[in-house]
Amino acid sequence: MNAQVKTILLTILTLSVFTIAIVELSGVSSRALFNKYGVGSPPPHATELEERNARDKEVKTMPKTSVSFTEAHYDFGKVKEGGKIKHAFKFKNTGQHPLMISDVITSCGCTVPSFSKEPVLPGKEGEVVAEFNTKGRVGKNHKSLIVVSNSDPERVSLSFEAEVTE
Repeated sequence: MNAQVKTILLTILTLSVFTIAIVELSGVSSRALFNKYGVGSPPPHATELEERNARDKEVKTMPKTSVSFTEAHYDFGKVKEGGKIKHAFKFKNTGQHPLMISDVITSCGCTVPSFSKEPVLPGKEGEVVAEFNTKGRVGKNHKSLIVVSNSDPERVSLSFEAEVTE
């Protein structure tokens, strides 16, 4: 192979890698996949990001408190593929100050968390709901959620498992 052909092939390879990197970093690919195939979760809108950032900033300025979850792990057992299943992880603010959740981070786009955006007063209870989409998840599944708040520790790990059958 002569030097000119090698140079052309190397240039094409470099440009291909560069293009893929740009697409991945821009988030265009995840939005395109969601729009075309419904894969993953939709990219957050600017207002959602602004709300999350504002809540995170507020939580960081709040005094530390403590939280107690009634369970840190839940087993759905055997479930049929195709549906969405939910579980509410209940907690109690066991501290002296209001508890505010800034975010719940999931280990997979197949799990969508929901939680109260309002502070939970001392002695009061709340919940973090995990909704798991079983479509295309046949077999044993173990997923985790990280609850970020003004508690001590500020990150609490929760998990669930389900055996999805056809």
